[in-house]
Amino acid sequence: MTAEIHKTDRATDDIAPALLEWYDAHCRDLPWRTPPNAIAAGKRPDPYHVWLSEIMLQQTTVAAVKPYFLTFIERWPDVAALAAAGQDEIMRAWAGLGYYSRARNLHKCARAVTDIHGGRFPDTEAGLKALPGIGDYTAGAIAAIAFNMPAIVVDGNVERVITRLRAIATALPAAKPQIRAFLASILPHDRPGDFAQAMMDLGATICTPKRPACIVCPLRQQCTGLRTGDPALYPLKAARRPKPKRRGAAFVARRADGAVLLRKRAEKGLLAGMTEVPTTGWSARVDGGRSATDAPFAATWKDAGSVAHVFTHFELELTVYLAHLPEQTAPAGHWWSQPQDIHSEALPTVMKKVIEAAIPGATRKPGPVRRTPNAN
Repeated sequence: MTAEIHKTDRATDDIAPALLEWYDAHCRDLPWRTPPNAIAAGKRPDPYHVWLSEIMLQQTTVAAVKPYFLTFIERWPDVAALAAAGQDEIMRAWAGLGYYSRARNLHKCARAVTDIHGGRFPDTEAGLKALPGIGDYTAGAIAAIAFNMPAIVVDGNVERVITRLRAIATALPAAKPQIRAFLASILPHDRPGDFAQAMMDLGATICTPKRPACIVCPLRQQCTGLRTGDPALYPLKAARRPKPKRRGAAFVARRADGAVLLRKRAEKGLLAGMTEVPTTGWSARVDGGRSATDAPFAATWKDAGSVAHVFTHFELELTVYLAHLPEQTAPAGHWWSQPQDIHSEALPTVMKKVIEAAIPGATRKPGPVRRTPNAN
């Protein structure tokens, strides 16, 4: 028994060094990252870049975030520039990335950092958590990655790695305390930021949800899940309740010049402050009307199909109607968006789907104009 305990202890002690050695050689090249061991070399990560990327990455993939991150730092290169921007500008730049409360809190947080902290992010988890839009995970990630503080960082990738590594039989989310306790026991205090990112990279590239590449995993010798069976069985998850389904209608009005009628949603509630075409009064709790007679104004509405969209707490199906209108003034609270401008409006993904169903290609960003060579 004693020999087995010593063996397990040595295996546990080997986890951080093995993981960091792998990370030093195989880390992902991401636009918000500094190279491994950068802090030891005197190059500190930019807290603004770390914060911005972590907010964007919440429930969103790295591939989806990259172009948005690059757009933001080009347009607003530091937190003061972002704080000085208008919220509508930020919402337009964020459109399509989803979970729009993040964008509103992003602006609030930038202003708090600028107005209260003189443009410098707090370097402690407690200080970071006091800022708008920053919870336990994000505070830990920023503290570890930007400031090299010994914080426990647990995202979905890390949960998967640790539950497999330890063969944790408790279902998520109940297993979270066990995961955090084990991470605390192996956290290297000299490189907590690199360790957090290494865990994330391992889960994203090797210890994937399906068909993990165990043969090349740097922790395969220490993995209880691999040694005792199939690591892909972990993490165990509690059964999810089916999402309710809601229905409604959306009305795409188009002028002869191609302009589309838009309006802004209320500043509170689902998709607050975003841009939309007129719709019926659906919400997460109630259905809206689905007929052409439910349109907000009279027109010759023609059925243009339907679109489906999944929100966090419910599924939505919208019947789409299209009408061609003569030249006219937009109703109060609405505006006409020209074809070349629609792609830059603050349209959430569900509204892009609606407009595309009625007018294919309408929301795509125009490509560069090709000039025909002069035949002479």
